[in-house]
Amino acid sequence: MTEIISLPDLAAEQLAAAQASTAGRASRTLPHSPGSRLRQSVLALVAGHALGEHQSPGEATLQVLLGRVILSAGADDWKAVAGDHLALPPTRHNLTAVGDAAILLTVVAEAPR
Repeated sequence: MTEIISLPDLAAEQLAAAQASTAGRASRTLPHSPGSRLRQSVLALVAGHALGEHQSPGEATLQVLLGRVILSAGADDWKAVAGDHLALPPTRHNLTAVGDAAILLTVVAEAPR
């Protein structure tokens, strides 16, 4: 059954959870169709918190739902605000919340082997 999810409500919910967390972050993976390779999560970060440098999950994008973030990869930085959409670089990268922020992360998962 198809479920309608309010992204603004989910972003606010995850931000409240992040603010209550000692880690300063919270996330929820959205439902997807069985067999789908598309994965989406709403991730919230409290101002000043970061994901830490990590490897690219493959083909992926992020859309800023709330606040401001900086995506860094090597010597490159991209500053994004609510409404902005970015393709993630295929290299190690970091995401830092400039202010309290929430993003929609979309990843194309590898096909099962």
